[in-house]
Amino acid sequence: MLTSIGPKMRGAGSSAWVRSLWGLLLSGCGLLLFTPNALAHHPLDGRLPSNFFEGFMSGVAHPVIGVDHFVFVIAVGLISALMRQGVMIPIAFVIAGLAGTGIHLQSLDLPAPEFFISASVLLFGVLLALKRHPNWRIVAGLAAVAGIFHGYAYGEAIVGADMTPMVAYLAGFTVIQLGVALGARGIGRRILKGHQMPELPLRFSGFAICGVGAAFLSALILG
Repeated sequence: MLTSIGPKMRGAGSSAWVRSLWGLLLSGCGLLLFTPNALAHHPLDGRLPSNFFEGFMSGVAHPVIGVDHFVFVIAVGLISALMRQGVMIPIAFVIAGLAGTGIHLQSLDLPAPEFFISASVLLFGVLLALKRHPNWRIVAGLAAVAGIFHGYAYGEAIVGADMTPMVAYLAGFTVIQLGVALGARGIGRRILKGHQMPELPLRFSGFAICGVGAAFLSALILG
């Protein structure tokens, strides 16, 4: 009797984590459908933060209400769950994001940042959907390159702000990105431990993320 209950309980627990994963992805898709374009890039309606609290909250909001950023951070966390040293992937992304913001604040230009951001979403969706994955060092390097472009885009909302809200903004988007990525990694690890076909839900998530990336790329290319 006990042996028959155990697998059912493990299956139920695994299903709960799969539902959590799809809830996370669906929230991103909902933002894609209902969030106005301007809001996605200007958490304070285009106004510069003027104090620590506004800077921090603007930093927290930007990667969440910017759907391309949010979905990419989820993808980074999920693909890191598939690799033993995978935690280095979100860390590399977050550090590179700070560097990308610094590039923007130095008034240096990066070519076609929106294109590369959308392409990064598509690329990481593809990587997640693959049956066999590259070495974590390669993925971490790709995440770092993507992080520079994502961070560069974040910098637009803080150019011209005073030092205090600027530092708070950097702290805000660093904390939220690391939190979302590690949360997605945790969900992914739980699924891998408990699911009968452990990589299948993550691969399906990769296909969904591919769709989001393709939608953004199509919008950019077709105007």
